[in-house]
Amino acid sequence: MPTINQLLNKKRSRKVKRYKTITLGHCPQKKGVCLKVFKMNPRKPNSARRSVAKIRLYNKKTLTAFIPGVGHNIQRYNDVLVRGGRVKDLPGVRYTLIRGKLDLLGIYTRRHGRSKYGTIHPDK
Repeated sequence: MPTINQLLNKKRSRKVKRYKTITLGHCPQKKGVCLKVFKMNPRKPNSARRSVAKIRLYNKKTLTAFIPGVGHNIQRYNDVLVRGGRVKDLPGVRYTLIRGKLDLLGIYTRRHGRSKYGTIHPDK
């Protein structure tokens, strides 16, 4: 614990909050255009081919975003909505695309966890 004289000489500084999704510019989502769709291999203990897209946001910044779910309809120059949320086993992928918005369709065969994949209730 500092003494009163130490506090008078040098005040306590606040911790600066660092944002991991800096390309979004403090926004919850951003709109972007798909430049390239490709697949990536995950890190060591896992093995699969994850669908990934290179996106140019409307603030002229580019990023790599994960396409969640099985299968997708995204192509070059499609409009997509990007949110934060990294994929643990893909190095450098810190963003996720939102399904069911703009040109990226939802998965209509989902029954559980539908809100993450843009699926409406099956009875409606």
